[in-house]
Amino acid sequence: MDIKSGSGYPASALSNFAPHPFVFDGVPCASMEGLLQSFKSPYPHIQVEICKLVGYAAKKRGRNIDRRDQNLYWNGRAYDRHGLDYQLLLSRAYTALYEQNEGFRNALKASGNAVLTHSIGRTNPSETILTQSEFCGRLMKLRAGEAI
Repeated sequence: MDIKSGSGYPASALSNFAPHPFVFDGVPCASMEGLLQSFKSPYPHIQVEICKLVGYAAKKRGRNIDRRDQNLYWNGRAYDRHGLDYQLLLSRAYTALYEQNEGFRNALKASGNAVLTHSIGRTNPSETILTQSEFCGRLMKLRAGEAI
């Protein structure tokens, strides 16, 4: 099942663009895309604003942030894009979404046993804040009831 915002249900509801509100470390997030894009900014007050965005608006806002290094940020802390701590941050984020948003959980359940893919995603971690495998692997583990 190829996850894209323009696909039918449940693939579209599994997209990071989907409006699935949740709270992450005390910060209200309107979508996973908002949270992920917020990681590009080193400024917590800007992160809070980006977290309020959904879908393309979040993606567009993240594009406007100059990132010359491979660091990402959350709550005043820098994360090496290629480090274990960043992977743990991603896992905490997806776990929070899963635990707090029934619509997301229902969509994941509705995907059945399908292999989840994300053909429009990138594979090189230097080029993206979330690779295809980081994204789909977490979703499939959550669906299977495994810790991520």
